[in-house]
Amino acid sequence: MISARPKTAKRLRWAANANAWLLLLPALVLLATFTHYPILATLYHSFFSLGRSGPATFVGIENYQAMLEDDVFWQVLRNNLVFALATVPASIALALLMAVWVDRKITGRSFLRLAFFTPTVLPMIAVANIWLFFYTPDYGLLDQILRFFGFSGHNWLGDPGTVMTCLIVMVVWKEAGFFMIFYLAALQTIPPELKEAASVEGAGRWYFFRRVTLPLLMPTTLFISINALINSFKLVDQLVIMTKGGPNNASSLLLYYIYEVAFNFWDTTYAATLTVTLIAILAVIAITKFVYLDRRIHYQ
Repeated sequence: MISARPKTAKRLRWAANANAWLLLLPALVLLATFTHYPILATLYHSFFSLGRSGPATFVGIENYQAMLEDDVFWQVLRNNLVFALATVPASIALALLMAVWVDRKITGRSFLRLAFFTPTVLPMIAVANIWLFFYTPDYGLLDQILRFFGFSGHNWLGDPGTVMTCLIVMVVWKEAGFFMIFYLAALQTIPPELKEAASVEGAGRWYFFRRVTLPLLMPTTLFISINALINSFKLVDQLVIMTKGGPNNASSLLLYYIYEVAFNFWDTTYAATLTVTLIAILAVIAITKFVYLDRRIHYQ
């Protein structure tokens, strides 16, 4: 009887583990089919070159060497870095400002929350068409406002000096409301006792916000910043509708360049090389988040 107990316990543990793996199996199959396998297949194809009339041939790292010598790639990468450095802080700051505003007991708070969140639920194609109307030369809303004040119109999306700014404004407008929801949820978890203690001590609103609220919101800020940074490398829909990467690649971003190479030039192996580079960039961001920044934010 004594020797039978360990076997029974071992059999129960095995059954529990088997049930757990069976429950995870559908998710694992989907993850492997639509995430891991495409990544490995893309990496594999990046070492080949399309034949003119025959099958693809193995070329090693020649595609990566060609990418390093590709002036358009470097321009697109610079555009993406500028785009990320502009949209991420602006989206975070605006989302935090809106969350702090609608967290207070003010008249029309529910309407403001709905108004701030509405751009998030709009389809990307619809957002692109809305802002395309704003930026249309002569007939767009911006040019009409300028003419009302006596200024001449401007080709906002056709000028290399303004096209990136136009895209940045559009993306911040769409994403800030989504990030506001996370900040709003985080603000509502702050214990009210902290505010009462701060008021007893005579701390002002700005001091309490800077010394108490912001540090408590840092995990949320880290989560939002990582998502905003990843989103800044995934923009393609609006570019297809609004600029198609022009003028002269001034608004082209990395994912759109991959789309252009793959489906306009039909160079799928070079597109695979660019995709591997994009995956590597996103992997570095994720590793930095989980290995370094997450520990510092949570003071581990």
